[in-house]
Amino acid sequence: MTMNGAKIDNIDEYISGFPESTREILEQIRSTIKKAAPQAEETIKYSMPTFTLNGNLVYFAAFKNHIGLYPAPAGNDAINIELSHYKASKGTLRFPLDKPIPYNLIDRVVKLRVQESMNKTKTRRK
Repeated sequence: MTMNGAKIDNIDEYISGFPESTREILEQIRSTIKKAAPQAEETIKYSMPTFTLNGNLVYFAAFKNHIGLYPAPAGNDAINIELSHYKASKGTLRFPLDKPIPYNLIDRVVKLRVQESMNKTKTRRK
């Protein structure tokens, strides 16, 4: 994968390609994800930082005006109202760079994705 023509092999390289203010946000998102899913592994997929746990858990990426987080958790009414402020399309959350990033919400999203991943694994084993 490439970014501005350069091959990106890991999340550190991905983050280093952005302005300092965006790098700080990306590092905080990365840290939030690691804390919420300590057993997840880091990689790059689809040219985006990715965390995997029994498959793809969550991706994030920086754009000119927002940070994208993929996918949003499915079928959780308790969090869907909060997420509705950030949903751009099915499974996509967009956090505008000109507003505070909701790290606590990202933490909850990742924890829900971990639950979804674990439930999938349990279902497959049966």
